Amino acid sequence: MYLLFVEIVGWIGSVLIVGAFALNALNKISSTSINYQLANLFGGLCFIVNTLEHKAYPSVFVNVVWVVIAITAILKAKKQ
Repeated sequence: MYLLFVEIVGWIGSVLIVGAFALNALNKISSTSINYQLANLFGGLCFIVNTLEHKAYPSVFVNVVWVVIAITAILKAKKQ
């Protein structure tokens, strides 16, 4: 049951990140919007859970960086 949960979390992360990218590429959402950055933040967190379980450490690293970038962008947007 735990592994199923981890896989579902991974798929949710995929949908969030690819969905945000697609909406941005189609000019439906700005890359500077909070919603875009939140999708990247939560998508990255989901990927961290999934990739840690699979011991895919290079992917864990990429997603930690992805999450840090999203947090930085959210904090910058909130200041403006």
